[in-house]
Amino acid sequence: MEIKDRSAVIFGNEMSKKTVSKAIKKKASFIKKFGDDSNKVYHLNAEPIPCLSKMGVMNLVSNEEIKEPFAFPSNAMVVGNIRMGFGHYRISIAIASCAKALGYEPYWLDLASFEATGSKMIRYQNDLYSKASRISQKSKLFNHFFWEPLNSEGFRQISYNAADQKNSELLVPIFNDLPKDIPYVATHVWPSQGAVHAGLTHVVNAIPDNWPMALHLSEGAIHAVQTPFAYYGYKILNGMDKKPLKGIPDGELFEIGHYVDHELVENVEIDCDARIERAKTNRPMRILLTVGGAGAGAKQFAAMISHLIPAVKENRATLFLNFGDHRTMYDYLCDKVPSFKELSVTHFENYDDVLNLVDSLKEKDEKGIHCIYNKGIFEAVYSTNLLMRVTDFMVTKPSELVFYPIPKVFMRHIGGHEVYGGIHGREEGDAIWECEDTKTMNLMLDRLLNDKDLLIHMANTIKKLKGEGLYNGGYEAVKLAVKGFHKE
Repeated sequence: MEIKDRSAVIFGNEMSKKTVSKAIKKKASFIKKFGDDSNKVYHLNAEPIPCLSKMGVMNLVSNEEIKEPFAFPSNAMVVGNIRMGFGHYRISIAIASCAKALGYEPYWLDLASFEATGSKMIRYQNDLYSKASRISQKSKLFNHFFWEPLNSEGFRQISYNAADQKNSELLVPIFNDLPKDIPYVATHVWPSQGAVHAGLTHVVNAIPDNWPMALHLSEGAIHAVQTPFAYYGYKILNGMDKKPLKGIPDGELFEIGHYVDHELVENVEIDCDARIERAKTNRPMRILLTVGGAGAGAKQFAAMISHLIPAVKENRATLFLNFGDHRTMYDYLCDKVPSFKELSVTHFENYDDVLNLVDSLKEKDEKGIHCIYNKGIFEAVYSTNLLMRVTDFMVTKPSELVFYPIPKVFMRHIGGHEVYGGIHGREEGDAIWECEDTKTMNLMLDRLLNDKDLLIHMANTIKKLKGEGLYNGGYEAVKLAVKGFHKE
């Protein structure tokens, strides 16, 4: 298959010879490192994902024994993603959930899960990203001089997109079994670029962040964003080069709202009314704290939990900590926070136990600190989604969780691109602003515990925002993919 060189000209903007040459060399280095499988045929098979069984999500996996292309049903829709932290998986679950609600059969395609050259390239880059995220939380100098500038300005430059476009050509063999016109939503730019290079015509590039960066460009796909700020920035490719750029053409960029699971959107009024009732009757405040996929922010968690321990002991608050797949964070807190271990109830490697906890919270209050951990990535991610419905507010960094319909307080960001998600949340009114340091966070936690009107106001705001369609982005992404477009 002839592959169009999308690294040389991006939305009508010609890249310099130096940029193109650098991109070609980078692709060559990955081939040298991981091999050339451009002529290999990868056939697929589908397996159920147990914890997402209610959504009917099927996981596409490599099957060397199959000699014929996988047969997709006529109402199939593919969600292309990668494991990079938890964010892209969480958005993928939201898209799959909305696809099922609209009558489609969702298929999960994690491009990092194969033994293909492109998959190895993704895993290699993800490992570097996760390591740098953790280092940024330990070294202020590294964070200030490297990590923050890279995430806010380095990834913003259009020359960065040129390199990614060239590298994503390595992903093409994985798409062998996908029909060219199958509806396809990508929740990371690489699965979007790979699908376009492979000739798919109904590709939606669901952009996750609120800070417009050329990193997320995937020419040939329909671009979807969640906010007006992101729309304007991508429409004119704002700040992505020293000179003004030609923007994204009409009909290729849409502001569609927040990507949220059908189960959460459908129950917004029920869940928010329950929060309001608990606040008005002075029941223990249920606080959900989430550990991200990179496992960073240990000191922030220790400081917050230490401050909340007295409220837990007095039964004014109950804490729910989802450690995801990072058991070491639990061990760290046991070592650093007095009384943490003795107050904790663990729900480790038992997803049914988590389901039972959630069901229990629909009927009655729980005491203490409840700690959730799962090695399985799907269980690790989705446990937070389940707990959102039965908790009062969530403490999280301003990541993809910015866009979810639950009252939120933001920890300090990890990576400069997250700042603008936090700004969006506070402007919409379903979140409190980013708390930059321990003192500010502890003050805000005290305010929420002692002034229930804050929580009630956020809960009522979420109901209003649902009525305005803010949380319908998942459905709209699916509709865009089904409609599709093809541009020569």
